[in-house]
Amino acid sequence: MDRGIWATWYDLPGKGREEYLAWLHEAHLPGVLARKGYLWAAHFGNAGGGERFQRVIQDMARADDPAVGAGKGYLVLLGAGSSLAFFDPNRDQIRARQTAEEREMLGRRIGAYTCVFAEEYRVEGPEAGRRAPGVTPGPYIQMGNFNVKALGDGHDLGGWYAQHRLPFMAKMRGGIGARKLAATVGWGRHSILYEYLSAEAREEEFVGHEEIGHEAGSWTSRVHQYVVHAPCSPFVGPRLWPPFPAGG
Repeated sequence: MDRGIWATWYDLPGKGREEYLAWLHEAHLPGVLARKGYLWAAHFGNAGGGERFQRVIQDMARADDPAVGAGKGYLVLLGAGSSLAFFDPNRDQIRARQTAEEREMLGRRIGAYTCVFAEEYRVEGPEAGRRAPGVTPGPYIQMGNFNVKALGDGHDLGGWYAQHRLPFMAKMRGGIGARKLAATVGWGRHSILYEYLSAEAREEEFVGHEEIGHEAGSWTSRVHQYVVHAPCSPFVGPRLWPPFPAGG
């Protein structure tokens, strides 16, 4: 089972973008999968989530720490049996072994922000059987990364996920599942990864559930008041690699 996830959000300059994407998909990510303990790799592009969703999140608090990278156009996710795989070798040791080409291509990333997560728990949705062999995340995702304002807020947040959001994901039409994650590396202590069959499934089923946050006095509204999101969060978009369904 894949209980560890390494996430990297970033932007790209317009010049050389297609060259970078071809290299990432055809050479770099397949090579990453040769590392000990790694189970899958996936690359996503940010589609924004739509106008209704943007209205839901427009007033969310954001990190003001300049050390937190502001990149949000793309997201690389790496999966492993546990987060231990990402520390043997660790990031700095991996960087020390990079070729000149790898350093140049990865150096094109702008505002990169990275986290290493351990999975706390997950729920499987009605379409869980459509997840690819190798447990690669589905063809369309939403991923949040955030902190809470006060220590006690974590109890309320955990209850909200356990009693409200995750039970919804377990029955959502077009939903593959959801994974609640906790960071061992990165600014945002909490993360959530939602997986859907398509943008249409998310729009039809999930966005209305999100809009409950605008209802005064709702539990979702209370959660929105104390979470502080990273600049990349929430990230919403399609899987660019591996292709679907050919790559699962």
